[in-house]
Amino acid sequence: MEVLDSTPVPEHAQDVKQEAREFAEEHIEPNAAEYYETGEYPWEILEAGMDAGLVAQEIGEEYGGRGFSVQEMLGLAEEFYRADAGIALTMQLASFGASITEEFGSEEQKEEYLRPVAENEQITGLAVSEPDTGSDLAGMQTRAEKDGDEYVIDGEKYWIGNGVEADWVTVYARTGDDEDNRYGNFSLFIVPTDADGYDAEHIPEKMGFRASKQAHIEFDGVRIPEENVIGSEGTGFYMLAEFFNHGRVVVGGHGLGLAAAAIEETADFVHDREAFGRTIDGFQKVQHILADMMTEFQAARMLNWTAAEKVEAHDNAGWWAAMAKVKSTETANFCAERGMQLHGGRSVLTENRISRVYRDVRIPVIYEGANEIQRNLIYGQGPW
Repeated sequence: MEVLDSTPVPEHAQDVKQEAREFAEEHIEPNAAEYYETGEYPWEILEAGMDAGLVAQEIGEEYGGRGFSVQEMLGLAEEFYRADAGIALTMQLASFGASITEEFGSEEQKEEYLRPVAENEQITGLAVSEPDTGSDLAGMQTRAEKDGDEYVIDGEKYWIGNGVEADWVTVYARTGDDEDNRYGNFSLFIVPTDADGYDAEHIPEKMGFRASKQAHIEFDGVRIPEENVIGSEGTGFYMLAEFFNHGRVVVGGHGLGLAAAAIEETADFVHDREAFGRTIDGFQKVQHILADMMTEFQAARMLNWTAAEKVEAHDNAGWWAAMAKVKSTETANFCAERGMQLHGGRSVLTENRISRVYRDVRIPVIYEGANEIQRNLIYGQGPW
């Protein structure tokens, strides 16, 4: 059974989506169970994705990438996350945050830091979240103090993809304390991970997304030159907000891929499983559950692809991105829970794909702004 058809996908995004599907079938699906069990970083698959031209390619052709559009990134996300969420996230995070430098950075920054990522010579990460702050972008406490022609960074970050593996990370830090301008107190910095005072360690044993690595980073007097400020001081919040508009549409694709996996796995199972003298897909209750799963999935998918078009056109992007993220990630939770129920006792076996999907779906509803925050944005930016 195949539910990720091309119906809502614009023509210009279909080739990349097909490339992603073929790559997922060859490299991700056959290795998903093994990497889920071991929790190892999938370097070989990441490198294969680089060789296939599917990693960090949202970066423009001018700097060595393929210039993927939001729609192309969404199509890629659907296919990768259907195959395995942890491996998919590793491949996505190899360039996470790099587009901020492309959009707002200097030409010198783009040549020194962006081009090696696009050409798959380096990987990067985005360091925003902190242990006690969650989704409050205006409440982060990691601080960057100006000292001559340098900035000195102190603080800590949590849940940072590639915090250990990256060559450099984009760091969101406080540079002001103006209570009347709460959102103007933050800046973004390019920080090489080999800088003195940078220390990162993996966060161990997550219940889901096990092939993706997140880190706890401590900054202890990390000195970087003022040339490493992205844009200008005090504009970090606004740059990050724009970046997340694109990211949340793609995170919706994470949910769609996971929902598709739950539906396909469950449909196959109920057509093969016999009970009371017939396969269980013959029971009306089972049919109704599958009908609900498919209806919610199709509704989420149409919304998400519409949102991708709106974000690409800068048409009330934050509102559409928030709705897409909420609907698609929560639909993934719904489909996985229903799929678990129809699998019965076998659902709890860790060897079964549905149990991996069930654990994975709990995570996208939290990252890139918890869905409760997204609902604030939906109301605050809506046409009420």
